[in-house]
Amino acid sequence: MPVADGAALIWSTFHTFIYAFVALMVIVDPVGTAVVFAAMTPQDTAAARASQARRACVVAVLVLAAFGIAGARLLETMGIGLPAMRIAGGALLFLTAVEMVADRHALRSTDSERQAAVHTADIAIFPLAIPLIAGPGAMTTMVVLHSRAGGDPWDIAAIEAAAVATVLITLLALLSARFLTRVMGESGASVAGRILGVLLAALAVQLAIDGLHEAFPASCQVPGLGCQKAS
Repeated sequence: MPVADGAALIWSTFHTFIYAFVALMVIVDPVGTAVVFAAMTPQDTAAARASQARRACVVAVLVLAAFGIAGARLLETMGIGLPAMRIAGGALLFLTAVEMVADRHALRSTDSERQAAVHTADIAIFPLAIPLIAGPGAMTTMVVLHSRAGGDPWDIAAIEAAAVATVLITLLALLSARFLTRVMGESGASVAGRILGVLLAALAVQLAIDGLHEAFPASCQVPGLGCQKAS
């Protein structure tokens, strides 16, 4: 392989990793998840919290990886194109962003689910792994990213690596949940979540614009629409 082609491949793969990593980090919101985790485990020992956090993150990685691969194949089987998935994914992520800015989390977990978790001995699988870490927004993002990769093995590897990196950072946040709660408090976590929500809203709108451009190429000629070249 020529040096120029190798460098281009490395840069393209790195770009895919960064794009996927930022998207997943914004959606998963490790700090916000850690604060919720601390509130759900007020009576648990440090060892019990660590065990639940580790198991939840393992399950979340497996769910995201499986959903990304199987979801992309399911779309192909059902004849659903990437433009439709980008538009639908953008709409769902925008709703998630609105809830983050408004400091509501009904799309990730309902009030009743969070209240039930407080009285549940083990919350590793539900609601910690699903839906707090691997929620609808994260699952949708994995499907969109895999569909966008178009079967390229390097891009797929970069997406999976980004998912693993995101969950590892989430694990660190969960293990430090009590410390983060003391340092940031609910107000600090709320501010961080709102900022991430604004970034997610911009990402969601761009995703929908890209889908519209692919579905209706002429729409990209509209001044200021900001279409990106489809990958």
